[in-house]
Amino acid sequence: MFIIKKIKDHLIKLILGEAAIPRGLFELAEYFRLNGPISFEFKQGEDNKLIAVSTNFRHGSIVTSGKDNTELDKNIKDAILTSFEIPSSYAHEAKIYQVGEERRKEYALA
Repeated sequence: MFIIKKIKDHLIKLILGEAAIPRGLFELAEYFRLNGPISFEFKQGEDNKLIAVSTNFRHGSIVTSGKDNTELDKNIKDAILTSFEIPSSYAHEAKIYQVGEERRKEYALA
């Protein structure tokens, strides 16, 4: 399923062209400008998976998981993009990065 989603996202980007930017990127930038970073709390789940739950997202909750910190970081960024209906192929353009300390991570725009 993940591969199919990636292919679909890249095809959309290819068809629309590099100049076409999803509306969600503007909404994402505006959200971070008005509300600041999105904070996450971390829990240990079943099968030693790490679970991240947003604590201050104004449009509900963002919940994702990963088997290690690297996968969890990637999944958090993808979940933020998904909440703004941004295809994952625009992850580079979104420039979401981690800020804050290790125990209470926050994500913001570059």
